[in-house]
Amino acid sequence: MIFPDLPFIDLHRHLEGNIRLETILDLGRQFNIPLPAQTADELRPFACVSGQQPGVLAFLEKFNLPMQVLGSTDACRWIAVEAVQDAAKEGIDYLELRFSPLFMSEVHHLKPADVVSAVVDGIQTAARESNILVKPLGIISRTYGPELAMRELEALLTCADQIAGLDLAGDEAKYPAILFEEHFQKAMEVDWKITVHAGESDGPQSIWNAIRVLGAQRIGHGLAAIKDPALMDFLFERQIGIECNLTSNVQTSSVPDYASHPLRFFLENGLLASINSDDPGISGIDLPYEFNIAAYLAGLSEKQIRQAQLNALESAFLTPKEKVALIEKKRQD
Repeated sequence: MIFPDLPFIDLHRHLEGNIRLETILDLGRQFNIPLPAQTADELRPFACVSGQQPGVLAFLEKFNLPMQVLGSTDACRWIAVEAVQDAAKEGIDYLELRFSPLFMSEVHHLKPADVVSAVVDGIQTAARESNILVKPLGIISRTYGPELAMRELEALLTCADQIAGLDLAGDEAKYPAILFEEHFQKAMEVDWKITVHAGESDGPQSIWNAIRVLGAQRIGHGLAAIKDPALMDFLFERQIGIECNLTSNVQTSSVPDYASHPLRFFLENGLLASINSDDPGISGIDLPYEFNIAAYLAGLSEKQIRQAQLNALESAFLTPKEKVALIEKKRQD
């Protein structure tokens, strides 16, 4: 359940995985891009996962279709506007929305810096209109390798004062953290917060490296932490947040089923673990679903769900003043 006295927060949501089916169709028509379907229902099997996939990379293949229709920076801006609008409709009070400008610009050879500017503008405009607090997070993708990732970082840095933090995503197993140490040093020089995808498709050492090499203050997914008691202790002692994503972890076969997800174990051991949506458009869920259905399937008690909701506030990339303001706003609603 969602506890109405607490801010409702999503810390781990990808813009590219949060595009409306109707918008994919509209943009496909606008840019004369052939699509495999003409209605949202017909398009769903091509753009959304159905059941468990054989792995993370198979899940990521569902991103290919929506990226085909991002034919202009205006299109990138518009999907950002809609993502914020959708979050507001879900009742979310604070959202951290992350995106990879190189990934979004790749198909139509857009300028990554222009994509960054468009997305940030779309987020800010929609946040004001929807009365929701949103902070953009930039992603550099491991999968492009360190040289292209540096270009992606440079594009993000053109809006450094409007972006809250940096994330590393992509093929975790093939591209270890050490390749991106310089990138994250540059991010910390502009006072960005750091979150890193780790421990989803690689082992505990990936999480250790995210923290020790890249300076991660939060970990995306972090499933492999359960395999290393010393790491569990370290995460507890340093209160490093874990952004858990129940449904997407089942869909990627990162866990065999909801009941096997380590979130309950994390919470039992006092870790700063939260519940997030990851890619709601691809997964066919939203954040209320994760709290009202997925959390119970994962064996969480209502007390643990409440703790996860509190943990999201505690580990959010917000200043103490912003957290107080968010709590006060919630009390007035």
